[in-house]
Amino acid sequence: MKKIGILFGQERSFPEAFVKRVNELGGDEFRAEFVNIHKILQAEPLDYAVIIDRISQDVPFYRAALKNAAITGTAVINNPFWWSADEKFFNNALAVKLGIPVPKTALIPSYERPDDTSEQSFSNLAFPMDWEGIFKYTGFPAYMKPFDGGGWKEVYKLHDKEDFFDKHSKTGQYVMMLQEEIIFDEYYRCYCIGGKYVRIMQYEPRNPFHLRYVVDSPPSSPQLLKKIEKYVIQLNEYLGYDFNTVEFAVRDGIPYAIDFCNPAPDAEVTSVGQENFEWVVDTAAKYAIERARSHQEGKDNLTWGAYVKAAASGAPLISKTKPAAKTSTPKSTKTTKSTK
Repeated sequence: MKKIGILFGQERSFPEAFVKRVNELGGDEFRAEFVNIHKILQAEPLDYAVIIDRISQDVPFYRAALKNAAITGTAVINNPFWWSADEKFFNNALAVKLGIPVPKTALIPSYERPDDTSEQSFSNLAFPMDWEGIFKYTGFPAYMKPFDGGGWKEVYKLHDKEDFFDKHSKTGQYVMMLQEEIIFDEYYRCYCIGGKYVRIMQYEPRNPFHLRYVVDSPPSSPQLLKKIEKYVIQLNEYLGYDFNTVEFAVRDGIPYAIDFCNPAPDAEVTSVGQENFEWVVDTAAKYAIERARSHQEGKDNLTWGAYVKAAASGAPLISKTKPAAKTSTPKSTKTTKSTK
């Protein structure tokens, strides 16, 4: 019997429902449980065919343990090596190369120098930077946020350059991004599991947290949803994430990808709502079983994105012959739409 584990922190509803659902579907072939770590020894396995990672971004010990598990053959969801290397500013650059609309974004150095550095450590950084050129590029209002952050931490809406310098002076050692504001007509948050199963959820980030998935008006068109689904699959194909969310702000009918580096996205029933929660639990369970079934002992069972594959093989980032589009699940609800 192959074991499927889930590694998590404070959340409860999703891990508990995930384990229950896998065990309902797994029969005598697969069993799910909460990961239980007694010790980590180099190159020794944890005895899981698959591990769903929900917490290692906040716990370096877990991240190192998952890399060790991966090298011994565990299929870790998401790939801990890529997740360690990825960040939101790179995501935006990749989207530009793929032709997916994103807000104009500039990288901003930290206000305070990192520990154990001095002025000499920044010999290649201009003082002052071309702030006027940066502000002309992004415009105002704009948003400033950590280039690798999440959870709405250290996010600021800025109205002018004076506001920028004031807020930037309070960000300490965070490396930030300055990003064009997209004043949107519609907003969507999309789950993507396995790089192919998509759940498009209407979302209102301006609402209180517990009401953000409550949207009264329907999507503007089926064509918009099809385009969003295409972008979701394409982004996750290139990034290589098995479990991720992508957010889109729609301005003048154009969906702009706002945030698509969320490899441990919120899945608590109290925030995403019951219908979305059921979809995430069921789809994640079926995909984990799918990965456990294809698991091969002693081999690399990780997912690697098209960006890494192209770079490693020396191939162009975008090949002239594109693979056929993958299929999403056809389920839809009032507040959550699929494109099929």
